[in-house]
Order: sequence, then C-alpha cells, then structure tokens
Amino acid sequence: MTASSGNERACTDCLRRSWLIARLGPFIQVACDDRAGRRTPELLRLSDEDLLAAVSPKRADEFLSETRNLDEGRLRRDLEEADCWACCLHHESFPEGFEDGTDAPRCIVGRGDSFGLEELTLGGSVTVVGARRATGYGLEVARCLGAELASAGLVVISGLALGIDGSVHRGAVERGRTVAVLAGGPDRPYPLSHSRLYRRILEDGLVISEMPPGTRPWRWGFPARNRIMAALSRMTVVVEAARRSGSLITAEMAADAGREVGAVPGPVTAGPSAGTNELIASGAALIRDGRDVVDRLGGLGLRLPETLFGPDIGGGEVLILQAVEAGHSMIDEIAPVSGLSIAAASAGLARLEIAGYVTCSLTGEYGRTGLASAATYDPAGD
Repeated sequence: MTASSGNERACTDCLRRSWLIARLGPFIQVACDDRAGRRTPELLRLSDEDLLAAVSPKRADEFLSETRNLDEGRLRRDLEEADCWACCLHHESFPEGFEDGTDAPRCIVGRGDSFGLEELTLGGSVTVVGARRATGYGLEVARCLGAELASAGLVVISGLALGIDGSVHRGAVERGRTVAVLAGGPDRPYPLSHSRLYRRILEDGLVISEMPPGTRPWRWGFPARNRIMAALSRMTVVVEAARRSGSLITAEMAADAGREVGAVPGPVTAGPSAGTNELIASGAALIRDGRDVVDRLGGLGLRLPETLFGPDIGGGEVLILQAVEAGHSMIDEIAPVSGLSIAAASAGLARLEIAGYVTCSLTGEYGRTGLASAATYDPAGD
C-alpha cells in the first residue's frame, strides 16, 4: 500500500478535522489545564464549531474559515511527501474498535504498509502499557509479554514511550506485529531516543496517530492517544503503574469503552506496582504471562508457541541460576548458596548474562529474565 493509495481512504472533511486539531494544539493545552487526562476526551468529541467555542472563542470564525478553505490537494500532497497515509471513519478499513466509541478519532494518519488497518480487530489485538520509570522486573515482564502475544498471532499495541511501552514493542517486533500509537505526527518518532525502535516497528508493523505529519506532541496529546490504544483492542494490560499514572487513565478509558482490563501483579512494597495491584484488587484480570491474556480472550484461533529455551548451561551455572530464581540477587549471597567461590560464581553469572538468562543492575543486583532454561524448566510450576 503506497501513501498515495492509502490517502484515498480519507475524505477531505476528516483530513481537515485532523489539521484543525493540530492547529489548535496550544489552545487545547491551555483549556486542559491540569486535567488533561479527563478533559482531553471531552474536548475531542466536540464538533468543530463547539471545539472552537471551547478553546478559542475569539478566533473561532478565523480558524473555522481557515479550515474550510484548506486545499484538498495540498492536504494529500503533505501526506505523500511525509510518506504517510490516512483513513477516516467513512471508509470500510477504519478499525472496528472505533465503531462503538464516542471518543473515537475521525481520522487516523499512519506510516507502514506491512498490513492493513482492517486487520486491527478487537479480538486480534492487545494493548499493553505501563510506567515510563519502570523497574527491571517490569521491563522484563513487558518484553516477554510483547514477544508471547505477538507469537500467538496477536497485534500488540502500545505507545512507544520510555519504560514499559518500549519494552513491549521490543519483544513484539522480534516475533510478530506491533502498532505504535503516537501523540504527535506519525512521521516524528517520540521520544527521539526510540528512533531506531520506531524504524524497526515500521518494518513489520504500523505507526499511527490522529495528528497530521509534522505535528509536535503536546501534553494533552498523550491522554488523547491513550483513548485510541484503549479502543483498538478487547483487552488493555497494565504492567507497572504508580497510583497516579497515565497508564491507569488508559485502563479507565478501556473499562469505559466496555473493554477488559488486566494487570501484572508486583511487590506490595514497590511504588511502580501500587497501581497495578490496586487494579487487580478492584477486579482487573490478573496477568502473569501471555497465556493468561490468550485465555481471557477465549483463545479462538490463538496458540502460544512451545517454550523456547536458551543456550545449554553447565552444572555450576545451573546452581547459580537456581540461586537467582530463589531470590538471591547479590554475588555474596549467590556464591555460598550455589556452593561456589566468589570468583567462580562471578564468572558463571557473566556467562549467564551473556546467554540472556540474567540481568545485572547498576548496583550489582542480579535478576532473572524470562528466557527459559531446559536445565531448570519446570512445566508444572512446582
């Protein structure tokens, strides 16, 4: 699908609406004040006239006239020059998740052509989000979830943000398809530190937004894109979230849209797990791995792959890995538990880290990754 052919799926009025929202970016920011999470959806569901009256009444006539006079050819050339395409609610390819939502965008602008928007079905997609300031535990769970869900044939949706979102995408791109939903234009990776990941996503997935190319992300744009992520799939999974978190707002939007919400449990003493533990206590589905998600979705047509094992490891490394799995994280704990000298345990941990079985933090604490080892794997979980 080329950008030019993709642009035939968006009508002129919906393209103009997308441009208007971008043009009103600073005015919407002022109108949202400190309630962007709640206020943004309220504003974006308004008609053009009512939106202008709410955020820029003094210049409403000026902006309305400017919008109505936008040249259709210019709008479509801007998309093509940015290597983007657009699809609006009047086209049959518009994602089914937007059909039952009052907060749905009227137009989606995107990049990537590995598959079509019509393949973003409710039952075939899962949204996974979480904290930007994530722990090693959260990052590893997110990466494993992304990989498992993509392997099962699901389209994995997230927001390309730092922390959990980025880890979800990294896991998914290695096994299947993923969609990044941006707060700004789809031609501008955000954050810039994820530019390489952005390009990798485009190889097999999509990057979408309701903003036209070149639009900078405003603070209100993040809850705006959260409502898109929540609407696109049947289930939204939160991996880590503090008690006041944008991820919890996404979960609330999903619940309001009639979607299921899941959460990954974490230590009760950990701040980044406070929000997810609270979601579970309030009735959200407890999610430990991809199988829990597939089971909640009914499993129709979905199949998780057989467990993939990492490289073979020797006897000493098995003992070390078992010690880490038992909760020992420091070298002076791991060595005596595994019956090895400090030097031997240190060398073994280095080999396990290279093999992908463990990670080491800046403070020297070792943690288990999600990569299974044939030497320690217990399918019964005993």
